[in-house]
Amino acid sequence: MNPAPILISLSSFGASEVLQHGQLHYTWLAQAAGADGVEVRGELLASAAELPALAATGMVKVFSSPTGLWTDEGRLDLTALEQGLATARQLGAARLKMAIGGFSGADELPTLRRHLAHSAVELVIENDQTSSAGTVGALQRFFAAADAAGLDLGMVFDMGNWHWLGECPQQAAAALGARVRYVHCKGVQRERSRWIAVPIADSAAPWRAVLRSLPRTLPWAIEYPLQGADLQAITRSELGLLQDAREQA
Repeated sequence: MNPAPILISLSSFGASEVLQHGQLHYTWLAQAAGADGVEVRGELLASAAELPALAATGMVKVFSSPTGLWTDEGRLDLTALEQGLATARQLGAARLKMAIGGFSGADELPTLRRHLAHSAVELVIENDQTSSAGTVGALQRFFAAADAAGLDLGMVFDMGNWHWLGECPQQAAAALGARVRYVHCKGVQRERSRWIAVPIADSAAPWRAVLRSLPRTLPWAIEYPLQGADLQAITRSELGLLQDAREQA
C-alpha cells in the first residue's frame, strides 16, 4: 500500500510572499522539497491566468475556496460553489475545500445534493475559526442534516482551528473522526489574548496525540508558517517531521 500523501497548503509560505511571487513558484518549491502535492488557495490567486500553469504541474490536489458554502444571511451560495468546483476542475484538483459559512437549516440541502450529484470533484467541509462553522456542535448539526438529505460529505480536520473557539482537538477527533478525509496539520501557541499558528514542533498542543487519534491513511497537509533563508531545506525538514510522525503513529 502506498503511503498517504503529505501536501503543503500554499498559504504556509505567507500571504504577502505568495501574492508577490505567485503560487506556481511555491508549487515548484514544494515539489523540489519532496511534497506529494499542494493545496491552492483561492484568496491568493492573483487571477485566473495562473490556473493553466498550476494545473500543468500535476501537483494540485486540493483547491481551497475562501467563500462559505452558505452566506451570512443563511442562503446556499451556489455561485461560490460553482466557481469553486470549476476552479478545482481547471486545476486538476480532486477536492474542493469550503467551510459551511452561515448554514442555518436543511431546506437547501437537496439543491446542494443535485449540484454535486455528477461532479468529479469531491466537496469537503473544513472547520474554520468561526462559531457558525467551526465548532463541533455546528458541524455535527450540519452533517446530521446532510446525511438526512442523502449527502455523503467528508471533512477537512484543521487540528489548530479548534483552539480559536475554545474547543479540544482530541474531543473533536473523537466526535468527527469518521467524517475526516484530509487533515490540516497546524501548531498553535497562545500569544497575549490570541492564538497564533506556529510550526508543529513548537506547538503548545499535543499534536502527535491528535494525529494518532485519526486514521493513518488520510492525506495530511502542512498549514503552518514555513519561513527562513533556505526555504526549500526548511520545507523538506518539515515534511520529514510529518513523515516520521506518520510512521510512528
